[in-house]
Amino acid sequence: MIGHSPFPVRVFRRCLGVVLATGLLAGGLSPFRVEAAGPPPAPVVVAPAEERWLAPTIWVSGDVISRNEARVAAEVAGRLEWVADVGETVAAGAPLARIDHTPLALQREEFAAEIAQVEARKAFLEQEVQRLRRLAKRNNAALTLLDQTVSELGVEQARLASARARLEQVKDRIRRATVRAPFAGVVMARLRQPGEWVDGGSEVVHLLDTSQLEIRAFAPLATRPYLTPGMELDLAAGEARVQGRLRALVPAGNARSHLMDLRLDFRNPDWTVGQVVRVAVPTAEARKALVVPRDALVLRRSGISVYRLTGDGGAERVVVRTGIAEGAFIEVIGDLHPGDQVIVRGAERLRPGQKVKVVGGGAPSPMAGAGKAT
Repeated sequence: MIGHSPFPVRVFRRCLGVVLATGLLAGGLSPFRVEAAGPPPAPVVVAPAEERWLAPTIWVSGDVISRNEARVAAEVAGRLEWVADVGETVAAGAPLARIDHTPLALQREEFAAEIAQVEARKAFLEQEVQRLRRLAKRNNAALTLLDQTVSELGVEQARLASARARLEQVKDRIRRATVRAPFAGVVMARLRQPGEWVDGGSEVVHLLDTSQLEIRAFAPLATRPYLTPGMELDLAAGEARVQGRLRALVPAGNARSHLMDLRLDFRNPDWTVGQVVRVAVPTAEARKALVVPRDALVLRRSGISVYRLTGDGGAERVVVRTGIAEGAFIEVIGDLHPGDQVIVRGAERLRPGQKVKVVGGGAPSPMAGAGKAT
């Protein structure tokens, strides 16, 4: 029996192999042809090589600052009754602190009483002048007395104007006893506490406007010829990539650092004051270059290359040299032409001539990968 003798088992296996081989040959298939068919086409993503205007850049450090920041001071002397809390958001003109204005209120009452007294004296003199003029017409009053009364009336009019001015000054100081926000913002710190005495000019509140932000960066003076107000510059902070508009620059550098001040507008609601960013500053005039996405580069010890899609669905290896980089794109120098489809995904394991299957395409966004080393 088969289960008791190894010889029939070996015979059975040999016969089975002969039968399978005979069946493959009869069906027109060969085991060698099956093995030669190779793996299926590798799935890849492609993007076109294209010409762009690029300029070499350097990345300089910058930070996000507020365009409006102030240490708001008291304008009158007095004891602080109330100060806004830290973190409180206030509108422009809203109270930040209040100073006890009791002495000023008493001065207001004093000047109001003085005005009433002067007005009464002035009204009497006006009537007296009219009476003396009537008498002078009938020669019943001396002209010197009339002149003296007119002069006294003029003095009282001047006293009244002075008293009214002093009253308005006191009222203005009472209004200024309430320290108000010069712009909308957030209270960053209390510089004085309620109950403390402050003089005119004493800083009370640190106020910061978080709605109007800009980036301050310092660039080498050598880059001045390539910077123009209004131009767009790449910005990077961590994984975030945006573009900013150069709002202004100070065309003069520090005597020691030889760096000039740049101010840029940007749009990123997640960046806050104090955020550290990097700014791409051009160091030469822009020139036309053939670029591919950075992801198309295949780095090997033997050199840098890209894989180009051929007309028969294969992958052709092209050795290149790299040049200027901008965002997600990098200049390549080699046997490539505008419009060539290069593989940006799936090229790492390809072999020259291997068949591929395109499953996607399209160039990356201009800012994707900004800030990578070339």
